[in-house]
Amino acid sequence: MIEIQQLTKTFMKNGTRIEVLKGIDCSIARGESLAILGASGTGKTTFLQILGALDHPTSGRVLFDGADIFELDEPGRAEFRNKKIGFVFQSYHLLPEFTALENTAMPALINGAQKEYAFKEGEIILTKVGLGDRLAHKPGELSGGEQQRVAIARALMMNPDVILADEPTGNLDMKTGERVQDLLLDLGRTENTTLIVVTHNRLLADNMSRIINLKDGKTYDI
Repeated sequence: MIEIQQLTKTFMKNGTRIEVLKGIDCSIARGESLAILGASGTGKTTFLQILGALDHPTSGRVLFDGADIFELDEPGRAEFRNKKIGFVFQSYHLLPEFTALENTAMPALINGAQKEYAFKEGEIILTKVGLGDRLAHKPGELSGGEQQRVAIARALMMNPDVILADEPTGNLDMKTGERVQDLLLDLGRTENTTLIVVTHNRLLADNMSRIINLKDGKTYDI
């Protein structure tokens, strides 16, 4: 489903050219669960952000079902992100003034869905992730694990083809992290959603169908 061809990313810092990604070639199949490992600073998050069209590569192509997402204009990429990609971040990125249900429904509301429909679907998804009794709670009233489950519910709101998760268990204790890990893996299996996870958690990685290591700007299958 995703074909990455000669992907590079270069930054300039204090007049120095820093090559982060150095010609990555990689294919990711529909329904696959993929863990991306690597030392801090190797470009894992940068790679994930490019896959989700949040950042531009310096060169190379990212083909999604055969179409290069970077040949789209910015409105086109925004629509692609909203409809095709679900994002789960380490720091949750929930809106503190809104309830769990409102946070979950936000992608559908942004896409123009009727509030009644968006809230109904949001309630179904929150119930699926075990938060059916926490719909009206705001993020500050939820534990870290509950906030991360709201973030996962929000990522599922548009029934995405791909979930991109950046250290989804990084801010959680071991037991809560295992519950979030099990939830992601179960959702990937039952929804046939492609799951791509950047993680330092080897236990999580070992439960994925495939692991790659990002080192010296290249990816290597483990």
